[in-house]
Parts: sequence; structure tokens; C-alpha cells
Amino acid sequence: LYRRYGLWFRLRKLLLWLLGMYIAIPFLVKLCPAIQAKLVFLNFVRVPYFIDLKRPQDQGLNHTCNYYLQPEEDVTIGVWHTVPAALWKNARGKDQLWFEEALGSSHPVILYLHGNAGTRGGDHRVELYKVLSSLGYHVVTFDYRGWGDSIGSPSERGMTYDALHVFDWIKARSGDNPVYIWGHSLGTGVATNLVRRLCERETPPDALILESPFTNIREEARSHPFSVIYRYFPGFDWFFLDPITTSGIKFANDENVKYISCSLLILHAEDDPVVPFHLGKKLYNIAATSRSFRDYKVQFVPFHTDLGYRHKYIYRSPELPRILR
Repeated sequence: LYRRYGLWFRLRKLLLWLLGMYIAIPFLVKLCPAIQAKLVFLNFVRVPYFIDLKRPQDQGLNHTCNYYLQPEEDVTIGVWHTVPAALWKNARGKDQLWFEEALGSSHPVILYLHGNAGTRGGDHRVELYKVLSSLGYHVVTFDYRGWGDSIGSPSERGMTYDALHVFDWIKARSGDNPVYIWGHSLGTGVATNLVRRLCERETPPDALILESPFTNIREEARSHPFSVIYRYFPGFDWFFLDPITTSGIKFANDENVKYISCSLLILHAEDDPVVPFHLGKKLYNIAATSRSFRDYKVQFVPFHTDLGYRHKYIYRSPELPRILR
């Protein structure tokens, strides 16, 4: 009886502690909006660990050069430039100047904007660079300020400015070659912010590709699997969503697409557990009826659940070359 009582006492103590934490976390997030911002960016999660971002060849990217650009004072961002596979032999042993000049070769360029967490060296990202390179594209990607080995504090404004700086850097070297913007997950928010600005200054990209996009960060946060345990908590929006807005984070894809005038391609897997498929479809419906796209093609390509592409494996699709063409 004594042992049973002791076990029950410890179990009850544990349950009370868990209940206290469950109730305390919403108040902690509300009082410290920076916590919610950290959870949106997840820039402190560096996966895979122990890789040298200065050496993309360690990830099997032997035709890739590592650069560092400076969008603003006290901000430095790490950039990878992968040339088309056709230039692989010529790229061996070449320096940064050769890679920059190669952007002027007769190959289109894709500026890839990755999602939250990890770095430009993430496994699924590297595999996509390889696929795009094999299809004849230059691929330029980078870590936003505060990610990877890039210096600075993360913010939506800063991420967008970094992307704008890299786009202008590409355009200054690529001549008349097409330049496409590809955003994935949180990177779709950066992509639409960027392309909206480019369209407003009348220098739109040749196309925008959104992989696993959402409508806006509030709807995505409400639908995210991490929110399940609090989704029906009284005052969920006030505790968890308002602090995101307070931190200046919107990533309003649904608003941005109303001001974008270039071809748009949306890719989304039906079994995406991070950004629900219905958000990508909803964004497509908004874009397809927007007056800004009336002279441009807007296409939505779903990937069936049976394919198992989930949130970050669409690059495996054998249909991707045809879709991009």
C-alpha cells in the first residue's frame, strides 16, 4: 500500500507539473513575442550538423562555388552557386570570378529561397539543386541573415531584402538569360514579398515557382501540427497568433499575389503534413482570379498522396522536368 501510494503521489505530482507547464506556455509566449518569432524562423536549428558550408563539394556539389555577399552594413550572407551540369567539367578548379561570369552563359537561372530551419546545405535542398542543375539551370541559393553562417538578426523585412540583393546581383551578371524565383515553404513568403516588390518597380522575374505554399503565416501557424495541442485552447489567436503579428511577421502570400504580374507555378503534395494541401489550393484560387495575372499563366500541380512526397520531396517526381518545361 505504501509503494502504491508513493507511486500515485509521484504520478499526480508529474501530472500537475505538466498541467502547469501547459497553462504557463501560452502566457510565456504572449509576454515574450520573440519566442514565437524564433518558432516561426527556427534559424537556430542547423541540420545537418557538422557540415562546412564553405565546402559545398562535401555535399556532392562539385560544380558549386561558395560566395559571401553584403546586403547591408553588418549583414553578410552565405551564397551557393551551382552551374548547369553541362558546365561541370569546365567548373572544376575555377574561382568565384569564373562562376560569376558563367551566369552570362546561355542558361536560365533559378534563385532558390529555402524554408525555415536548416541551412542551404540541407539534404533535400541539395538534391533539388542537383535535379535543377541536370535540367540545365544555374541555381543560386543562400542563407538568410541569422541562418547558417550568415551574419545578422532574422526578420521578414531582412529576409526579403537579402533576397532582393541576391536577385539584383544575379541580374547584373546574367544578361538576358531568364531568371526564375523558386520558394519553398516559409521561403514562399519571402518569394512573394520579393516578386511583389520587383513587379512594383517594373522588373519582374520571368516566372515564380511556389513549392508547398501557404496563404499567410497566421493560417499556416493555426494549421501547423505543432499547434494541435493548443488549437482549442481558449484565446488561441490572442496567445499564439497575435504575437507573430506583433513581431512584424506576416508573409502574406494571399495579399502579395494580387500585385504580382508574371507566370506562376504552384507545386503541392496532398500528403504535406507541415503546410496543409488546402492552403496551397486556396492560394491558387486567389491568384487564378486576380486581375494581375490576367495576361499570365497560373498553374497548380498537385502530387497524389500515394507518391509520398510530403513536405519536401517533390524533387523526386519524374514529372518535374516536364512540369518546368
